[in-house]
Amino acid sequence: MKTHTILIKIVSCYLFLHYALYTSGQQVRTELPPKKTYQTDYVSPQEAPKIDGLLDDAAWNVVPWDGEFIQREPNEKEAPTEATKFKIVYDDKFLYVGVSCLENEPDKIEKRLSRRDGFEGDWVEINIDSYHDLQTAFSFTVTAAGVKGDELISRDGEDWDSSWNPIWYVKTSADDRGWYAEMKIPFSQLRFGKLEEQIWGIQLTRNLFKKAERSNWQYIPRNESGWVSNFGELRGLKNLKAQKQVEIQPFVLASSSRYQKEEGNPYRDGSDQMINGGIDGKIGITNDLTLDFTVNPDFGQVEADPAAIALDGFQIFFREQRPFFVENKNIFNFNVSGSAAGNTFGNDNLFYSRRIGKNPSYYPYVASNAHVDLPSSTSILGAAKFSGKTKEGLSIGILESVTSKEFARIEHLGTETTEIIEPLSNYFVGRIKKDFNERNSNIGVMLTNTTRNIEGELDFLHKNATTGGIDFIHKWDNRAWQLSGNFIFSNVQGSAKSITRTQQSIEHLYQRMDASHLEVDTSLTSLSGTGGILRLGNFGGNLNFESGVTWRTPGLELNDIGFQRQADDIRHFTWCGYKWREPFSIFRYMQANYNHWIVADFEGNINSVAWNVNWRAIFKNNSNFGIGSNISPYQFSNNELRGGPRFRYVPEIGFWVFGNTDDRKKLYGGFNTYVERARSAANTFYTLRLYLKYQPINRLNLLIGPRYSNGTNELQYVNQRFFGPNTEFIVADLDQNTFSIETRINATINPNLTIQFYAEPFTTRVNYSEFKRIINPLSSQLSEKAETFDQEQLQFNDQSETYLIDQDKDGQTDYSFGKPDFSYAQLRSNLVLRWEYKPGSELFFVWSHNNGGLGDPSSSIGQIMNQQFLETEGENILLIKATYRLSL
Repeated sequence: MKTHTILIKIVSCYLFLHYALYTSGQQVRTELPPKKTYQTDYVSPQEAPKIDGLLDDAAWNVVPWDGEFIQREPNEKEAPTEATKFKIVYDDKFLYVGVSCLENEPDKIEKRLSRRDGFEGDWVEINIDSYHDLQTAFSFTVTAAGVKGDELISRDGEDWDSSWNPIWYVKTSADDRGWYAEMKIPFSQLRFGKLEEQIWGIQLTRNLFKKAERSNWQYIPRNESGWVSNFGELRGLKNLKAQKQVEIQPFVLASSSRYQKEEGNPYRDGSDQMINGGIDGKIGITNDLTLDFTVNPDFGQVEADPAAIALDGFQIFFREQRPFFVENKNIFNFNVSGSAAGNTFGNDNLFYSRRIGKNPSYYPYVASNAHVDLPSSTSILGAAKFSGKTKEGLSIGILESVTSKEFARIEHLGTETTEIIEPLSNYFVGRIKKDFNERNSNIGVMLTNTTRNIEGELDFLHKNATTGGIDFIHKWDNRAWQLSGNFIFSNVQGSAKSITRTQQSIEHLYQRMDASHLEVDTSLTSLSGTGGILRLGNFGGNLNFESGVTWRTPGLELNDIGFQRQADDIRHFTWCGYKWREPFSIFRYMQANYNHWIVADFEGNINSVAWNVNWRAIFKNNSNFGIGSNISPYQFSNNELRGGPRFRYVPEIGFWVFGNTDDRKKLYGGFNTYVERARSAANTFYTLRLYLKYQPINRLNLLIGPRYSNGTNELQYVNQRFFGPNTEFIVADLDQNTFSIETRINATINPNLTIQFYAEPFTTRVNYSEFKRIINPLSSQLSEKAETFDQEQLQFNDQSETYLIDQDKDGQTDYSFGKPDFSYAQLRSNLVLRWEYKPGSELFFVWSHNNGGLGDPSSSIGQIMNQQFLETEGENILLIKATYRLSL
């Protein structure tokens, strides 16, 4: 199919679709109800309620009950099954919230215990927009079992960050009429401006577990765009004084590790011990701006990353789990190209905090009989972040971190030397965003910088990297319509070696032999690029859509402190979806979606045209089911041959199905599966994940989740070799099998004492056969794309495990490459006992186990697991960490 024919058809469909969506945007939406108001009152500190969950203190009598809640789910606008009412009072330092949750069947109150932020069973929640910026709020939740939950809400309810852990107090109780919650929230944990009388936005929500029912104090239609902007109001807060927050949290840590001793290796003698310490702190500069800092941090209690193998050459995105970087991460978020349609590099970001404290960049070249000892991560000497939001709607975020110089110790023939493997580095992130237009619009800027002190063999790294951007969002028509976008830039500097390496990396591939717009320049000592996105969408009513375009030039490079998967990319996307929010027939909720994408590069090539349709439903019995399909009739890759010519894929179609039973049950399970197949079976892929969760008692829950996948590809890239004046690109038949089992056990002794166990054995086996060379990468026919080596051309050397190629059959080896088959098995597990012995102060006992390595790819998956897990010892680490939070 000709490129111009494809474009004409797509543009015609695109214009029709947008016309239909625009006219549907005039759909009738539920009229917004008037905002409710709750009038609170002051009580003296001496008369303040005692936090015991009983709500019997005289202080509660100074304000009336308010209890006109309205269902949000499942039966919108109907009266709740059970009544809920609340009161709010305050003194000089605290806000007090009392909630009464009446229950006609008190024996059905679900009191499930979990770790903090578990949100299990029956619960109530108050959201407080103390900035009154209609965008951000602080959420405080408590379950009927007394378990806390707290989240930082931003972007008008689009982001809920459960990593925020303020100090506050709560108790619950129950009787034959229902259950009750009593909260005490320090003003020091909130952010507000200096006003004689405060007006805060508030929302209260009750989750009635037995009915899977949510009800709210301030009714907000489900088809209405926005959450915080539609809150009711809390009035009567007068003469509040700024509470200067000063919290210091020193910690001490001791660990001991044991592993299999390696004879002759002085660095692997069977055990290691370590004692460490540091300080974390939080200082309230003003009542709405905070300085957080950490000196010599340690994150030994953090769960290990899951195992993953990528054969496409691209980096793998792992989520951040370290507390210092997770807390308030929304302030530093600058998503480059995320969209409702997906498939637009949604993880790409100007700031990817996993770069700070990453694995060392260099592994030294040593003799085969040498022994090397190197750290698994770069030490963070210190980090500080200054963040907050003023009453004028100005958000500020500044982060600075310094990581140490790291060395490898090398022992060879009794002599020890050291070699630098990571330079002293400084990371800076600055973020500012301003609200305007009655909080319906905002504009922001971000700037990052990475500076390295390059020494030794590290001149392949950038010496200096600067990135930045400007982003905006504008909403109108009661925030139903939304126009947003950003523009970003990057500039990296360093030696000619480092810039050449960047040009030739998988993200850029300037050396592509058929790319007329690209050429490697080995003399460059800097490289610059730009990118951005523009999106228009309607998120009000039941029919929603978003459409836009994102781009990044060939020279864009964010990976020093950000995350970027690919450059030289332009893509258009459109998503539209219809939501059936009102229960009908057997359905509680239903949604259908359509997506399409067009991908090009800066040479003008159309690289992909794809469509997707999917449907999901929640049934009245609270089970879920969904199905979808991807159709990719026209797709090329600029990176499949790792710097070679563009490569045309055979048309593909994929299907997926998922479902789960009622997750309120003590025992529930689910599955998801994906199947993809190309024309002529050129490549296939399927994966199946099952999971089963069981909660035999309220204090214990168990999860097991096996996953299996198989992928085949008749043209999997293997290597490239010179043959005369030409470069030959070697491909082969691939067969990859992967199996893993996620296992979790969570035991909650009480809300402050928990035990968590995690283990995930992972095994993958990759085998190659039928080696070929590419002869016509742009052919649409599988049989014309490659030529298989015959027995006369291909020989295998068992001793060196190398394939020898005599391409011209003259009896001489023209080139060779190593056997690419491999298998890998890994078992990672953690057992963590966490005791919050006082608010904000914790004691951790941690055991972790890591056992991983390469195996025999000719063995079965089961044999590979046995070889690695049963025949090798692995490493066991015992760790004790104690923190103590001081509030000054």
